[in-house]
Amino acid sequence: MAEQSTENRESLVIGFFEFMLVFVVVRMAPHSEAQLDDRLSEPDAGVIDTIRHSAGHLIVLGAGGKMGFHLSRMLQRSLTLLGRSDRVITVSRFSHEETRTQFADAGFDVFQADLSDPDQLRDLPDADSVFYLAGVKFGTQNQPDLLKRYNIKMPRLVTERYRHASIVALSTGCVYPFVRPECGGAAEDAPTDAPGDYAQSCLGREQACVDAAERWGTQSSLIRLNYSIDLRYGVLVDIAQNVLAGRPIQLDMGYVNVIWQRDAVSHIIQSLRHSSAPPFVLNVTGPEVVQIRDLAESFGRKFNRNVTFTGTEADTAWLANSDKACGLFGAPQTSIIQMIDWTAEWLKRGGATLGKPTHFEARDGKF
Repeated sequence: MAEQSTENRESLVIGFFEFMLVFVVVRMAPHSEAQLDDRLSEPDAGVIDTIRHSAGHLIVLGAGGKMGFHLSRMLQRSLTLLGRSDRVITVSRFSHEETRTQFADAGFDVFQADLSDPDQLRDLPDADSVFYLAGVKFGTQNQPDLLKRYNIKMPRLVTERYRHASIVALSTGCVYPFVRPECGGAAEDAPTDAPGDYAQSCLGREQACVDAAERWGTQSSLIRLNYSIDLRYGVLVDIAQNVLAGRPIQLDMGYVNVIWQRDAVSHIIQSLRHSSAPPFVLNVTGPEVVQIRDLAESFGRKFNRNVTFTGTEADTAWLANSDKACGLFGAPQTSIIQMIDWTAEWLKRGGATLGKPTHFEARDGKF
């Protein structure tokens, strides 16, 4: 009886702490876009130490994309905390004026330029550290010339222009072939032979860094990113919105990796210290292989919705192994449980979304 009583007390204690965890997570969920942007751009100790050991100005090319503001702001906040007067220079085509205004209001040096134009690229300021986020993906399945211009030719121009800087260049986990979920994802030394013109064009972007290292000794890091999560877009938003709308969840791509955007930006910035010639290659993603069916059912419970599915999980998926990044920088600080909870709370409150689906379910590499 005493043992049973002890077990009952332990169950009550565990249940209480589980309740408190959910309560704290919901309370901590961002409640506005300003608060969300602040959370996503908060530097951690590793980022601050990386910037402490970097020299001179930093430039973010392609800053107007989905990660650019948070990466730029994290760099800026780190410099401020270190008492540095070096500048964060932000460059983009800035197709939308409100995006350019957001950067200007945040105190960045803002330059509007098309990086595929050699003359415009030549006129940009020099910098000691370059974060290269530019490229195209969606709507390119029937536009090979667009992929070639922005994902193959443009990186060659950029690596030549900034050949004496350290470059951190974003690539994608889509360069890997499909792997079985039980293997834990493709590691950095896995072969790169992925389906689709987009993935092949990203290999062209990577080759630009390889060639720059051979020709000029340019040091770089290649970041193969898998599904960064913001509450306004990402795999979780895609699934959650389908559950809310009563649309069936496509299961053909049955597994994914996801990572909270602040954690992804932190790992990307910290890779600057590892830039090398030939390039340092790093997977940036979450450590878990997450099943799409499980994610959908989690949102179904949170929204009190029945979930329906279409298709069947394939034996393989686009998955990357993040052991190398976690070993260098530590595991992501934000768990998949928090991401699910925050996404559900955000959508329940009618939080803003970007209306830009990830098309994570595509298995043919056509985006």
